[in-house]
Formats: sequence, structure tokens, C-alpha cells
Amino acid sequence: MSYNCQRVHLYQLLRGSFQEARRTLSTTPTPYIARPSTAPKPSINIKHIQKNPKLHSQNCLDRNYTVQHQIPFTIVELVKERQTLQSKNVGLRQKNNRLQTDLDHGSEASRDVVGNSEIRNEITEKSFVLARQLKDQIKQIEATEGQLNASIESLALELPNLTSSCTPIGASPCVLSYINPHLSSLLTSSTESSRNHVEIGNSLSLLDFASASTTSGWGFYYLKNAGSLLEQALIQYALHTAIRHKFTPVAPPTIVYSHISTACGFRPRDRNGEHQVYALQQPERKDPKPELSLAGTAEIPFAALHASTDMASSSLPLRIVGSSRCYRAEAGARGVDTKGLYRVHEFTKVEMFGWTAPTLSAATELFETMLSIQTEILTNLGLHCRILEMPSHDLGASAMRKQDIECFFPSRKERDEGWGEVTSTSICGDYQTRRLATRAKGKGVKTEFPWTVNGTALAVPRVLAAILERHWDAEEQCVRVPRVLWPWMGGTRVIRRQA
Repeated sequence: MSYNCQRVHLYQLLRGSFQEARRTLSTTPTPYIARPSTAPKPSINIKHIQKNPKLHSQNCLDRNYTVQHQIPFTIVELVKERQTLQSKNVGLRQKNNRLQTDLDHGSEASRDVVGNSEIRNEITEKSFVLARQLKDQIKQIEATEGQLNASIESLALELPNLTSSCTPIGASPCVLSYINPHLSSLLTSSTESSRNHVEIGNSLSLLDFASASTTSGWGFYYLKNAGSLLEQALIQYALHTAIRHKFTPVAPPTIVYSHISTACGFRPRDRNGEHQVYALQQPERKDPKPELSLAGTAEIPFAALHASTDMASSSLPLRIVGSSRCYRAEAGARGVDTKGLYRVHEFTKVEMFGWTAPTLSAATELFETMLSIQTEILTNLGLHCRILEMPSHDLGASAMRKQDIECFFPSRKERDEGWGEVTSTSICGDYQTRRLATRAKGKGVKTEFPWTVNGTALAVPRVLAAILERHWDAEEQCVRVPRVLWPWMGGTRVIRRQA
């Protein structure tokens, strides 16, 4: 079923047309029901939604999920209907069991008419007819109950994560602090040092957008000469920094099953209707394979690393880091008037990811560790940044709390006062592990769903662009490479125009 089709079913349920929606669901499976047998089976906390429908409804409104805010109440009604069916089913099964016992051992009525075979046979035949009717009723109830379960799960999967008390409600972020505050004079500078990174990159033969446009279209680029070295230096610096903080390096795949992306909170389209994911076309087969897509972030394959497995509770927190290519389909729609490296379709990113014990304190500790790593990296790169507590309207479906770090780009003064996001860190609670069937087990500890935390160590294009603009020496017409990147620059410390 298409994503739009699924939304139609949701609207039917929210309008109260449950019978119509149920008929549709029974003939056309949703993406969740259509998962391959090897896919992780989600385990959503329906009881919490059932007991706290107002909380979940208000949470949807707080996060600007207006279409979904009636879902919790719909789930409550569907659960009640399921309970009614279950009670009815119990009564029918008890009646069927008693009848089966009578048929197996002979009823009182049969013994009373033992001398009359015609009457005894008639009683037996009526009992068999009644037994068949009871089994048909039970089968029908169980089929309806199965449809109800599928509807409840499908609706519950539409709900976003609950929101942290630290998150500002609405659309306005809260500025928490600054990185390299001594560079705030850049905010008012109006000299040639404000040249944008595209001009700088072209003049120093570091960037080539024209050739990439011919090769791949808008939103792609070539990094050349010292630009390519700078990318590799940024990757290595970010990896080495995270590894020094006890993160384990992992190289993830960039092609993933689409149902894995969905389980992580990434949908084919965002709330604005824009495409977010590149789906891969596959040859037509009699037994079609599950849909594949290009990962928009290493968070997706990282989260699935322990899908459908039981982790040892003693291994938590578990922290990994890796570099990967990332693919974002929405860049062309939102970035039609954004030139350069700020918003592109394909880029390299170093991502941090971790699983913690299912407590807020454990997740917050890892969250703060990731933020400290991001702060260290950006401080040493000499970039002027600010740290924001992001508002509820800006949270993705999986995040309960998010902090972004924005860097100041001299060339973006006319847009967002020069600020642009370069990193993001999120606590996702058990949103992803419940959908990916990742559990934590230990001696004397009940099986639980660990919490996940993710954070950008370094998004190459935006940080590279910020470095070009921040470290551009207008007088010397060169870019001075930050000292921390020297070990991976092949001896290049100053990038000059090639002769």
C-alpha cells in the first residue's frame, strides 16, 4: 500500500468510519503488515496510550502533528471494541468446550433416550451443527480481532515520541550558549572576508558545481585538490576525536530496507509533503523483494545494528561512531534558492550513536557526552557557533529532546542572520528500539527496551563551507587550514590559488 493510501485509512478512522477503514485494511495491507517475515516486529506500548490519551493527543498538538492528535482517542475506542470481542470470544469458547465434552462423553439427554436411536442421533446431529456454528463465530471474531490489532498498531506507529520537559513548546528555539564567543565580531563585519564559500572554493579550485550539475543534476558537487583533502581531514579528525572518547568505529551500509528507515522515524514524505528518501527501483519479480532506499543518515543503519536481538544489559551504554555517505531527497525543494554546500542531495557525515539503559539519566549522560565532543570539534576548528535547545515543532517523530549547534556563516547574513545548523543531537527514548525489536537482558533484570541517542560528530559540506568562509584571508587571498587538520592535509597548511 502506498503512503498516501495509508493516510486515507487514517482519515477514515479519525472520522469515525471504522467499519469502512477495517474493510479496506482487510483487503489491502498497510506497510507495517506488509513487512517481510525477517523484519523486526514492533512492540508499541499501547497500554500507555490507552491510559493517557489526553497526554499523547496534547503531545501531537505541541509538536504540530495536527492530523494525528485524535489518534489516541481512536485507539482507546478500538481497544474497547477489542475487549468486547475478547469477552464474547471467551464465552463462545467456554460454550464450545462444554459442547465438545458432551459430544465426547455423551450428554445427559443422550443417556435418557438410549433406547431410541433416532432421537439420540438427532440430538447428536444438532450438537454437531451447534459446534460448527460456534467455531464459525469464534473464527469470525478472531479475524475481526486481528484486523483491530492491525489497526491499533498501525495508528500507534503514526504517533510521535513523547516530548522532554526540557523542550520549549512551539516553534522558537532557546539559545543556551556560544562556542568561541570571542569571534562574535564576525556578526557585524562587512569586509570582503564575508565572501561566500562558493566564490572562495571556485577561486581556489576546490569546488566544481557546474560539472556535477552535468553529471548528476542540481544539489551535487565535486571537491577537488585541497578541497578533497579537507574533506578527508575533517572525517579523520572527527573519528579520532570520538574514538578518543571511547566510541567504537563502525562502517555502516548506505542502502537499507525502507521499513528499517520507517522504524527509525524517517518517512518517505515529511509533514510538508516533500520527498525525504531516495527509493531504489528493483527489477520486477514474482516474489518482489522488500523496498530498498538510500539512507539519509548513518543513524538508520546504526539503529538497526542490533535489530531483533537481545543486548546484554551489562554492555550498556554502547557507543559507536562512523562515517558514511548520506542522501537527502528534499534538498531540491527547500534549497532551490540556497547556493553551495549548505543543502545538497549527497554528502559525507560522521555520526555518533548509542544505546543506554532505559532511564532519562543514562540517556542524558550520553547526550551530554556527544554535545561535549561536538563542542570540542567546533572549538578547535575555530568556528563561531551557538547551541540551541530545539522547540517541539522542530522535533522529528523519534526525538523526545534535541539540541542543535548552529555555525555563523558570513555569507548567510541575509538569511537567518547568518546562522546555519551544523550538528544535531537527539534523545529518542525507546521509540526506535521498540520498532526494531532491540531488547536488553541481564541476570536479575527484566527484559527492557534500551534508549537510543544520536548525534552528528561532523557534517562535512557545511563545516567545510564554514571553514572556507571563517578562515578566508582576503588580504592574502588564501584559506588557512585549522591546526587540528594538519596531520591529514599532506603538508598543506595554507590553501592558495593554484598557478
